[in-house]
Amino acid sequence: MQTKIVLTEDEMPRQWYNIAADLPSPLQPPLGPDGNPITPEMLAPVFPMNIIEQEVSTERWIDIPEEVLAILSKWRPSPLHRAHALEKALGTPAKIFYKNESVSPAGSHKPNTAVPQAWYNKQFGIKRITTETGAGQWGSALAFACALLGLECKVFMVRISFDQKPFRKLMMATWGATCVASPSSETNAGRQILAQHPDTPGSLGIAISEAIEAAVTDPTGSTRYSLGSVLNHVMLHQTIIGLEAKKQLAKVGIKQPDVVIGCAGGGSNFAGLAFPFVNDKIHGAEIEVIPVEPTSCPTMTRGPFVYDHGDTAKMTPLLPMHSLGHDFIPPPIHAGGLRYHGMAPLVSQAIIEGLLTPRAIDQLECYESGALFARTEGIIPAPETNHAIAAAIQEAKKAKEEGKEKVILFNFSGHGLMDLVGYDNYFQGKLTNYALPESEMGNAIRELDALPKPKVVRTGKW
Repeated sequence: MQTKIVLTEDEMPRQWYNIAADLPSPLQPPLGPDGNPITPEMLAPVFPMNIIEQEVSTERWIDIPEEVLAILSKWRPSPLHRAHALEKALGTPAKIFYKNESVSPAGSHKPNTAVPQAWYNKQFGIKRITTETGAGQWGSALAFACALLGLECKVFMVRISFDQKPFRKLMMATWGATCVASPSSETNAGRQILAQHPDTPGSLGIAISEAIEAAVTDPTGSTRYSLGSVLNHVMLHQTIIGLEAKKQLAKVGIKQPDVVIGCAGGGSNFAGLAFPFVNDKIHGAEIEVIPVEPTSCPTMTRGPFVYDHGDTAKMTPLLPMHSLGHDFIPPPIHAGGLRYHGMAPLVSQAIIEGLLTPRAIDQLECYESGALFARTEGIIPAPETNHAIAAAIQEAKKAKEEGKEKVILFNFSGHGLMDLVGYDNYFQGKLTNYALPESEMGNAIRELDALPKPKVVRTGKW
């Protein structure tokens, strides 16, 4: 009845895994405004070149710098838990495991990439980093990383989450960062949005536009932008999660799980756990890999595979991804970290290839699942994490119906101690389900008709 499977610091992975080396059909390149592939030099005003090198790399294994490992070891390796109490409550023959990323100082998986991004920026001579944040998890993580590495940090936080989650901005302030509600009056992008929609709840696309503008307009050239999801180097840094999980499962005699699950907004925590197992699937393993999203922001399950901008003001390159359109403003659900219009290109291509089976789940089922988890396993999950838990419960019930002893692994991406307002609204019956209407989605993606179209390339093996 082992409950917690731990690794020593000596067993922590020393390299990140880059799935770009193994995708059966490679990524299509990001495009500039003229429709031609962008060059690394074109990204230089936004990111330091050492991070750009990782973004375009196709090397399978990339060394983790010793200085980064030293900071990560403050909380890593993170524990892998067996959810015995949840299994009992469900009466399932399945074995349910969860990788507990809530043990980081910021309470989520986000510092796994915030620390290396801050470190690489400092190595490049950068003094100040700007970023956006939805629910505040990423902003908190980057504030934490910048504090430890002596960098200034400015965070544009989506307005609805800024209002719903005041303690997140206080966490950022404690770590010395500046947090402003987005859209703000501090940037041209923000002022334009406010002029058109003064009561907007904001979106990650808008906040990204503001953060990039703030970085590239610094006349000293000492500011760069940092993104907490979507891009290749972010997926890369997060794979330490799945690499640790593989070692931990091996310690209890499990060669591979049957099902791997993660919630997915931009893709980082899902990819961090799943990509090392997707590599196994590419090489013949029978594993179902499930990214889970809200029905109110159904990027993977209903959004088309297109070239689209990562932000509302179209300051980013065109990325090949599943998208609801860069103008899409999701409804103000409490899972703020999943309210993004696009999906990571690496995740999107894995979906096209058939390696992943995306799933959308309603908000009320997710909160019900989170409450059950808290009352059995004891940890209060973040609203985003509840989506992974809901899918794990669905799979556990399916295993019960089939009478199969499946091994289910999911990523517990963060705790919900800063998200209790959402739980309060759920318990008071104030939350409702919201499936995105076709008409609303059609309006959001109409502008994409004028953009270049990516090829849908798949091998047909999965």
